[in-house]
Amino acid sequence: MALTLYPAIDLKDGACVRLRRGAMDQATIYADDPASQARAFQQAGFEALHVVDLNGAFAGHGVNQAAVRAISEAVPLPIQLGGGIRDMAGIEAWFDLGIARIILGSVAVKNPALVRTAAAAFPGRIIVGIDASDGMVATEGWAEISTISATDLALRLEDAGICAIIHTDIARDGMLAGLNLEATEALARSVTIPVIASGGVAGLADIIALREAASRTPNLAGTIIGRALYDGRIDAAAALAAARAC
Repeated sequence: MALTLYPAIDLKDGACVRLRRGAMDQATIYADDPASQARAFQQAGFEALHVVDLNGAFAGHGVNQAAVRAISEAVPLPIQLGGGIRDMAGIEAWFDLGIARIILGSVAVKNPALVRTAAAAFPGRIIVGIDASDGMVATEGWAEISTISATDLALRLEDAGICAIIHTDIARDGMLAGLNLEATEALARSVTIPVIASGGVAGLADIIALREAASRTPNLAGTIIGRALYDGRIDAAAALAAARAC
């Protein structure tokens, strides 16, 4: 199966930004029109988008609704959205806005029953984001480190009915340091749920390495690409070709 590449649109105060290791005070603004950026990614050949409401991740509720709505209206691509979504009302509101899949992060640690309820109510549309610092799950916009390991959380959710896990190595996120394939592949081998790698994609070599890892671990389903795309370090056409290669 081909890997799915998800270009990232991280929203802070309505603009498209990239952070370094999740630090809100280290934001680089790449576009003040997220909808235009979404159209550019569609024109480049991407078939899905990864969108994060960064303000929402810290506030615990949706903040960048106008920007998300503009993205959704600008392109027909399926959007997976995360950031501060912590109750059924929030989940339903985003789905009503046309979002394809919702990412639950902090709540997967603090209220796992909600994950199960949401996955049952919306089959195939709930993703869990497991953001790890030295192997331990971070919550609240990465401001808090829990006592649960990434692998243990994944195992607890094995029968929850979620459609995918996004595994992010916080230390690498936005740093162009390369994917932490060792940790991501180990997590993917521990469960049967599709796993999407995130954090650190720096160039085409990372896509090729992930493709090779997926040949060993078939439930590695794709990766999220952020700064490398915005900085021009990775060519979209080449990356998509590598992701589709057998």
